[in-house]
Amino acid sequence: MITRSTLVEQLRDYQIRSQNKRDVIGLLAWGVVFCSLVIASYVILYFRYHRLSAAIVLVGILIPICVFIRQRKLARKRERRLLLPLSM
Repeated sequence: MITRSTLVEQLRDYQIRSQNKRDVIGLLAWGVVFCSLVIASYVILYFRYHRLSAAIVLVGILIPICVFIRQRKLARKRERRLLLPLSM
């Protein structure tokens, strides 16, 4: 017989699995953006546009930092949400 506790457990497992998939996809997308910024900065540096290259490198450094901060905020929010009791 299916009880409420098993349904709650299945729901939490499903939410955690789907969240992990989204995290991996987001991480890969930001990795592609970061790599393209680094490559663009090298190409621009090759053509001797130093200020533009420095700006692109700065953006390339700031993007992962901002993403890391955002991920931590979302993780805290997710943990708080999981602590709330589920009502059926």
